Amino acid sequence: MKIRLSTFDDIPNIMSIIDDAKAYLASQNIDQWQNGYPNAVQIENDINKGESYVVVNKENQIMATSMFTLRKEPTYKIIEGKWLVSEDEVYGVIHRLAIKKEFRQFGLATFLFHEFHLQLEEKNIKSLKIDTHEENIGMQSLIKKLGYKYCGIIYTNYNAKRLAFEKVIS
Repeated sequence: MKIRLSTFDDIPNIMSIIDDAKAYLASQNIDQWQNGYPNAVQIENDINKGESYVVVNKENQIMATSMFTLRKEPTYKIIEGKWLVSEDEVYGVIHRLAIKKEFRQFGLATFLFHEFHLQLEEKNIKSLKIDTHEENIGMQSLIKKLGYKYCGIIYTNYNAKRLAFEKVIS
């Protein structure tokens, strides 16, 4: 398997994965991603900015998707808590990570995080930040297992409360 930048041709497959993730979250009674976000327009924007990635297998089947950027996340400026690395420094951000349902137990989320960590190390960037819904225990467990530290609470641009985590990349 490998990671690559997404193309516009990938959008239907990416949206299928995201729709599966929305259904999975809803089945867990988690209201994350239940308000029309993320949508195809958001994915198009990510692709235009070179920030949308997919994981593909040797048959070139899309197994997972994520947005990864080095642009500052505006909603991270105000945190009820404290980031490990100053908001003034460059950092990476992950959003919209989803795994195709038949590949959920294959370690693809860990693979994506590892690949993004490597990109940051190559650029000598010290920090990767992520936020998640307070009831998304699966994502919280994963990021804690990967060494992320809870930093506090942020609010999205639509005023939804999210738990913020950060890892200092050595």
